[in-house]
Order: sequence, then C-alpha cells, then structure tokens
Amino acid sequence: MQQQRKKKIYNKGKWSGKPYNFFGDYLSGKYNCRVLKLPIDAGLSCPNRDGTIGTGGCIFCGEDGSASPTARLSYTITDQMTDARNTFKRGNIPTKYIAYFQAWTNTYGDIQRLKKLYDEAVSFPDVIGLMIGTRPDCINKDVVELISSYKKENFELWIELGMQSIHDKSLRFLRRGHSHAQTLEAINIINQYSIPQCLHLIIGIPGETWEDMMETALSISRLPVQGVKIHHLHIIKNTALEVIDKKEPLQLMTLKEYVSVVCDFIERLRPDILIHRLMGDRPADSLIKPKWGLHKGTVIKAIEDEFEKRVTCQGFFYNSEEF
Repeated sequence: MQQQRKKKIYNKGKWSGKPYNFFGDYLSGKYNCRVLKLPIDAGLSCPNRDGTIGTGGCIFCGEDGSASPTARLSYTITDQMTDARNTFKRGNIPTKYIAYFQAWTNTYGDIQRLKKLYDEAVSFPDVIGLMIGTRPDCINKDVVELISSYKKENFELWIELGMQSIHDKSLRFLRRGHSHAQTLEAINIINQYSIPQCLHLIIGIPGETWEDMMETALSISRLPVQGVKIHHLHIIKNTALEVIDKKEPLQLMTLKEYVSVVCDFIERLRPDILIHRLMGDRPADSLIKPKWGLHKGTVIKAIEDEFEKRVTCQGFFYNSEEF
C-alpha cells in the first residue's frame, strides 16, 4: 500500500526522482537549462528596525538583513548580479537567472523607487524571473499591483513571504512584529493578483511542539500558495538570538531530529507545493550553532535517505480528493 500511494503521488506530481517536489528540478525542466538565483541587496530597510514597529529586528536576523555573501550594498544592482553570475558560472553550461531581492524587506519603500530597482534587475541579461522577499505587514495592493506588472509568458514571478510559523507565540519569540492574521491577509492580497508565493518557514523554534510544527504544515496545505522555503533555526553572530543564547544556551535541534521533523513536515504538505529549500546555510565565520548547518549536502542526503527508509514522500499523509 505504501509503494502504491507513493507511486500515485509521484505520477500526479510529475517529479524527477526526488521524494519531494523540488523547485530546482521544476525550473530546469521548464526552461531546459540551469537556472540560478542572483541575490540582491537593494539597500532597503525594515519596519522592525527603523522604528516603525521596532528597532532591534527579528532575533535571528543579522546586520546584513539575511543577505547572501555575494550581495554587496556598495555595488549597484547590476554590479551585484554580475558578481553573483561570475561566482556561480560553470564553464559554458547554458544558464538563465532569477533576480532575487533577498536582503531586508523588498516591498518597503516608495513605489517609484521600488519600480526603478525591479526594472534594473529584470533588465539584466538572461534573467527569466523575479523573486521578491518581504514581510507580511509590508504587503498592500499598490505594491502587489506593481509586482504584478512584471508578469509575462515564461517568466518566473514570485513573492517570498516570511511566515516563519502559524503560531503567534512563536512570532512573538522571534520578535517578528506581526501576527499570523497579518500573514493570512497578505497571502489573500497576493492571491487576488495570481502571483505565485513562497512561504519562508523556520523549523525548531523553541517552545514549538511536534504537533505545532505539523499544524503549520497542514495549515499551509490549505492556503493558496505555490512554494515553501524550509529553514532550521540557527544562531549567527551579531544577532539578538546570540545574546539570548549566551545568557541561557538554547537547545537547538540535532541533525537527526531535524531530518525526522522535516520529513514529517513534508509528508503533510500538499504534493503540488514546490520545495524551494530544505535548510538554511551561512558562512562558517558567521555561524555559531548548530555546526551541522555547515554541511548542506550531507543534510539534504540525510533527508532523502530518510524518505527512502520510510517509503514515503511529499504529501504522503496529505488527504485531499482535489489532488
């Protein structure tokens, strides 16, 4: 029965061998080439830092606003994208790119300024997509309408929304400065414009039980979203989380615990939801713990091996006659 159910989900999902619906495979299959995200720091701010709703930021966020090491604020967007392209280049392999506004809150600012930033990014050579990371409380109809204007055939347009958890107790611990109700409101606005959205989630938030995390997975499956990005909770230098950990060390998930919970989580996700990421990663010089987070390939293999051991896959415990 397990094998039959797994095969049925695979056939409907049209995946390429993995036990989950991987975004990277979706992109390479759709565009018939290697597709990479070029991370951008647009020099924008965050209402949780500039005093609008807070000044310290989220407890996990560093002074770079979750920017990629390849993004440098002192460079223009074009320069940042050029540097990232050169860093990721592999010989003459055909490659297309997604302009990825990653650092800070990329819908927070004057509409005309945002348009200028987005325009520069999408004009970069071989760009076939635009992905914009933001907070739920920085979504409104004006900015979503602007983003919607970039829709065109065979163009990947995504809004990446920092949900983190459906539980307000967890959002308070993380000092997010917004509620789950605000996240649902943002999802609804984005859905009105039919823009694909990816939810950023954190696994292993202190105080969350296994049941809490599974409730998040099941709740996401009922929402009109197309992707998820799963991160483990890690502690990096120069964050409020580092200060908390120094006062009273936090018990973060072991690799074994994380692998088990991620598989449980994905088993309950709607099978058509694209998995953009399975863990976070930071450079060794900024990561405090857990150190297993430095070995991304090992973690992903462990997750895939666990699925094989269980004979399950994404959506295995998701029940819907609609799929």
